[in-house]
Amino acid sequence: MRHLLFMLLLLGGLARSEALLINTGQRQSVSLNGAWASIVDPYETGYYNYRHEPYDQEKQASPSAFFMNHHARDQAELVEYDFDQSPTLNVPGDWNTQRESLFYYEGTVWFKRSFDDTRRDSQHRLFVYFGAVNYKAEVYLNGHKLGTHEGGFTPFNFEVTALLRPKDNFLVVKVDNKRLIEAVPTVNTDWWNYGGITRDVQLIEEPNAFIQDYQIQLKKNSPQVISGFVQLQGATDGEAVQIEIPELGLKQSLTTHAGHATFEISAQKIQHWSPRSPKLYQVFIQTKYQRLRDDIGFRTIATRGSDILLNGKSIYLRGISIHEENPLRGARAFSEADALQALAWAKELGCNYVRLAHYPHNEYMLRLADKMGLLVWEEIPVYWTVDFANASTLKNARQQLSEAISRDRNRAAIIVWSMANETPLSDARNAFLESLMERARALDSTRLLSAALQHHAKEGDALTQVLDDSIGAQLDIIGVNEYIGWYGGLPSDAPRTKWDIGFDKPVVVSEFGAGAVAGRHGSRDERWTEEYQEYLYQQTLRMLESMPKVRGVSPWILADFRSPKRLLPGVQDGWNRKGLISNGGVKKKAFFTLREFYEKKELEYR
Repeated sequence: MRHLLFMLLLLGGLARSEALLINTGQRQSVSLNGAWASIVDPYETGYYNYRHEPYDQEKQASPSAFFMNHHARDQAELVEYDFDQSPTLNVPGDWNTQRESLFYYEGTVWFKRSFDDTRRDSQHRLFVYFGAVNYKAEVYLNGHKLGTHEGGFTPFNFEVTALLRPKDNFLVVKVDNKRLIEAVPTVNTDWWNYGGITRDVQLIEEPNAFIQDYQIQLKKNSPQVISGFVQLQGATDGEAVQIEIPELGLKQSLTTHAGHATFEISAQKIQHWSPRSPKLYQVFIQTKYQRLRDDIGFRTIATRGSDILLNGKSIYLRGISIHEENPLRGARAFSEADALQALAWAKELGCNYVRLAHYPHNEYMLRLADKMGLLVWEEIPVYWTVDFANASTLKNARQQLSEAISRDRNRAAIIVWSMANETPLSDARNAFLESLMERARALDSTRLLSAALQHHAKEGDALTQVLDDSIGAQLDIIGVNEYIGWYGGLPSDAPRTKWDIGFDKPVVVSEFGAGAVAGRHGSRDERWTEEYQEYLYQQTLRMLESMPKVRGVSPWILADFRSPKRLLPGVQDGWNRKGLISNGGVKKKAFFTLREFYEKKELEYR
């Protein structure tokens, strides 16, 4: 009956799984990573006919549509594309750094991968899962459209059970990374617009009724109560579910209603997760069809006045901002090894916290942060000026936020969901961010909400900076980006600057920094030298010591990263040079200045 319904959906339109599968690393799956055939299609010839009408809107798609993967049946038939004769691109990966001709390319590239049906039996369902595709993905299987996904940094999946055949299935993805004014992020960003299928692709096998989603965390303000929910898909009413944490001797039986069950479990002997002791428990979720394991830490996070409280104790966030890029390759980071390199550098710096800018990073980052004891600020790319008055833009932002929270809400490391970065003040912007905050709190009430705000000089007093963005009243933590000594004034101005902060809340200086070319030396007053960057750090850190309500900092940024906006020849050459580590892996002098500051802060908050 379930498969019949699926076929009816296919006949009536697009069949897609809106419900995101989580914890995919523990599910029965086959990797679809590797070399995919690719066709670069700047005019979108494979998507539109000559009257610019989409082929996938036709009642019967033309063989000219690239997603049909059509081959000439005889020597007389005209076919003007051939995946099998086309070059390949590696998945996961960005196309910009795999092929020199695509370095600056923004547009459509088609990807094709063939595979066989690997199900153990016909009672199992199959889903194709994408970790991320930048930016817009149109996905087809065996010539049938599965659906569309917009957003370059969050996962999505489609059920493919009813479309599969035993051999020679072909999965085709139209990937379009064009920047759009109504997109999230919008056209203007200070990072590289990497195109491609940039994270893992999996073919996931599930029983007919399966565990689709769950949340297992400490109840808000309750350090000894584990609570959450389990969501089954395809189950009948009254299914039995069991939550078990063997190390704690805990076992809870649940009964679902409409596939959903909530729970609370008393855990008096629980050891709380923290950066000093990142304790993870093996947690098992079991039905009569399936048993899933997750490694989960339990901790509380709250604020009191200007304090951030981790497990009830005041903490100072010793952090660094990170882009999802491997600086040594100058390419999009996509592997567990890439994530480990970045987080190991953060640990060497003395961090207990990282800000993952400016979008959700690969799930490897969050899993490793859990293991390594690094607190995480995770944000979505509502960056600078998006189209705040556009309802479809808000819908897209809410979707990306929902996908990020669904994937990551069981990670103890995450303490902050961030709504935006450096957005200009307006009523439309406020309404936009308020809608996002409402969504975040509905999906996960246990984390703190923040956004990286901007400040302004007090009228008539250039050395007094005011932080009074009205959206701050609704945030739990006030993030502020400041660049005194780089985008205004001199480094020596920082310690003399006074701050007027209009909120009785903890403040995290979410960004500060200066550019420097590794190995370039000179006076501390000479821009682009390591000495200038070091001096700016020294002066800014002095300012932070007297700045009211500051309970953390995440300077900009861990490592140099590519940016088409950074064009100064011989200095930037397409790189943002604010990294504490160069794209050659060299630590600049400011790295050691910040590490020394963090050593003192660690002792102060021990």
